[in-house]
Amino acid sequence: MGIKIGFTLPNRGVLFGATTSRELVDLAEIADKSGGFNSVWVGDSLFGKPRLEAITLLAAIAARTESVRLGPACMASFPLRDPIQLAYQWASLDLIAEGRTVLVACTGIVPQAGGEIEAKTYNVTNRDRVQRLTEGIQVLKKLWTEDNVSFTGEQYSFENVTIEPKPAASPRPPIWIANNAPGTNRDLVSKTHRRVIKHADGWQTSKWEADDLAWRLKDIDEQATELGRDPRSIERHLYHNVNLNDDRDAAIEESKKFLDLYYTTDYARDFVEGWVATGPVEQVVEHIKVYEALGFDEITLRITSWNQREQLDRLMREVLPHFGQSSGQRASTAQKAAVD
Repeated sequence: MGIKIGFTLPNRGVLFGATTSRELVDLAEIADKSGGFNSVWVGDSLFGKPRLEAITLLAAIAARTESVRLGPACMASFPLRDPIQLAYQWASLDLIAEGRTVLVACTGIVPQAGGEIEAKTYNVTNRDRVQRLTEGIQVLKKLWTEDNVSFTGEQYSFENVTIEPKPAASPRPPIWIANNAPGTNRDLVSKTHRRVIKHADGWQTSKWEADDLAWRLKDIDEQATELGRDPRSIERHLYHNVNLNDDRDAAIEESKKFLDLYYTTDYARDFVEGWVATGPVEQVVEHIKVYEALGFDEITLRITSWNQREQLDRLMREVLPHFGQSSGQRASTAQKAAVD
């Protein structure tokens, strides 16, 4: 089976005019009704990279969609959220979505000033974030599947807690871990992979260099085997970007402007070219097929453009058919239904 395609909504884009809260929900409905997307994702952050709050947005999307999986890519605020309250919120979200959620957790460590504010406000170090990530995942798993739960850890401790109602998914919603440790430190990268193997149902990354990703995928397979886990039980998911334009230079220029604003940084052109599938349809398809060949189960695409609707329409009509997941007629019908 070929690579599945997901769609990522730029919910930070409401801060710089790339989209609106209403349009985000409309776009999710269009993607769902097209039948071409396997999932719809939103971003998450608190002070590090503020945006429309993730769980609130996902609840609105859950009510307007029927088939796509839903989740945050990734939940950078995970170590800052109380895990009992999060378990309760997510169980309710999963019930609204009728069991379609995937919780993607990450440490949320960011070098920007916002990360420093988070550290001071919540009194958490980077080490705390890692511990809260793994302990939080353990807490969620227990609260979603058991009653009268007690837990004792370095970060969290409680006794006799029951979450009701439980999530719709059986036995529980899947939990993935996202990590993007620099490839220059392979020992560190291997440690993050081991964390995925021990605690998660899947792995998500936003890395994009093919050779680097090939090594990471191989390392996950080898470590999983060493730890007695079937490597095929770990879903592999790539967070990526797209900008369709017959003028590739224009696509790269717009993508750079978009990403610079989104992350308040100044990306080099070669980084933008690597992290965004840009240009005419043929080049975009070729770009995505590199990751299909590497063995990723799914790639999710965020549109790096101020014209989200037009780009989504082209993505559905012109790109998804190359991966056997959509038809132009269905996509057009979905677009019209959402507008109506």
